Amino acid sequence: MRYRPFGLSGAAISNLTLSFGLDNLARGREAALHLLYSALEAGVNSYRLETADPVAAEVLGEALAHVDRKLVCVGLTLGVGSGREGERDFSAEGMTGAIDQVLRFSGLGLIDVAVLHEPGEHELPQSSLNALKALRATGRVKLLGVAGGDEVMDTYVSTGAFDVLLTPFDINADWKLRNRIRAAREQDMAVFAYDYFTDRRVRPRGVQPPLKKGLFGLGSAKHPPRPSKNDAFGFLYRTPNWPAEAICLSYVLTDPTISSVIIRADDVERLEMLAATPERDLPPGLAAQIEMGRVTASAAA
Repeated sequence: MRYRPFGLSGAAISNLTLSFGLDNLARGREAALHLLYSALEAGVNSYRLETADPVAAEVLGEALAHVDRKLVCVGLTLGVGSGREGERDFSAEGMTGAIDQVLRFSGLGLIDVAVLHEPGEHELPQSSLNALKALRATGRVKLLGVAGGDEVMDTYVSTGAFDVLLTPFDINADWKLRNRIRAAREQDMAVFAYDYFTDRRVRPRGVQPPLKKGLFGLGSAKHPPRPSKNDAFGFLYRTPNWPAEAICLSYVLTDPTISSVIIRADDVERLEMLAATPERDLPPGLAAQIEMGRVTASAAA
């Protein structure tokens, strides 16, 4: 694992952030703990709670209790309910209640990053933002973050109210998204990337629906349909000893503006594959192939 500076504090954060939620509990408590312990052993010191679910919070807190609290970063997603079908709630009461619940069940003491998940243009009342700032002032929350890929994120970045931006970012990220990241860095915001690996096939619009995604764009099919050799990014599936997902992850990590990339792993084998990626250098010439693929994909759009 490798580490990068995180925020103005200069704290070190692992290149990878493990997303943890209800799906990780599907195999049972012991399996979830085993996954978290494996992540710690791999050097991952950044974790993201997908909801304020009390069981997930308790399990994460139990695993991290074996580590100096100052050495790990824990984020909490706000604006989504505790369950799988939870309603969006950006009210001051709803978000304060979610933070209280996680702190009570996890025993973590504080939330390092409280993240608003894809708030709409008029979905976040000023009272809610004031409540979060009050929690930050008391030390229960260290940093405030906002997640999303829509153009409304430009407005949230420009407010200067947030410390962290969570954004989709992949090998075919367009100039609008890159400009948003640049603007965030100019505001001294740390940047987390997610949705780094999606279906790369170049196809006419409307031929096939996009893959179903979950929180942060995560939760899509583990193995997207393999593209034909004529596709712009077909080489991702033909590089020896490099899974396509590992190539995409490694490419995103070459961007120094990204503090950490959010990953999803349902088992230890997948976690180990992803955790080994930051230590690997892309094969010679592959970065140039990716740039050529971007040009081809843009022309075909």
